[in-house]
Amino acid sequence: MRNLVLAMSAFGMIASASAAAAQESESTNGTSFRGFRAEANVGGDRFQSQGVNNTKFGYGGTIGFDGQIGKRIVIGPEASFWRANNWNENCTPGATGGTICHKSFEEFGVGVRAGVLVSPNFLVFGKGGYVVNEQRKRFDAPAGQTGFYNNFNTTGYQLGGGVEYTLSSPEAKVPFYVGAQYVYSQYNDHTSRQRVMGTVGIRFK
Repeated sequence: MRNLVLAMSAFGMIASASAAAAQESESTNGTSFRGFRAEANVGGDRFQSQGVNNTKFGYGGTIGFDGQIGKRIVIGPEASFWRANNWNENCTPGATGGTICHKSFEEFGVGVRAGVLVSPNFLVFGKGGYVVNEQRKRFDAPAGQTGFYNNFNTTGYQLGGGVEYTLSSPEAKVPFYVGAQYVYSQYNDHTSRQRVMGTVGIRFK
């Protein structure tokens, strides 16, 4: 928990500095890529553990703030939530019988996103941050052996990138946008997650 607090504080300071710098030089190129945003994310979730993986449908959401530096650079903080539908789990045979199952629950993340405006309506971006994932490891033991059940939180980092396109005009009070992105999460217990997501969102200027 202490590491989580320190990491979130560090990202908060970076994000605040980025947003402040961006606001000092607001773009005049007619883009709507600035201000607060909220989006829904849906796509494929691949959880990897124990040398195997499982892919399921997943969904989540992201909130963030975009500021601008000059006419083309967009940067700001974001926070995200993600989960696979009915969770995601890998099961493998135990060395002496039984089954070992490793399940992943919700993932929460905080980070920074930065991108370049290809046009006033089209953004290409990269992102990085800190994540927390709730997991469970269970051993269903055969007769004569003792099983176990362990529920815990693991932390790690997240990297990704994608594209975003604004469908509304810059003058719209609540611009509407769509996008696509790939995100990779590496957890400290040697498990990982990959996801490819479609995005639908709105901005609040």
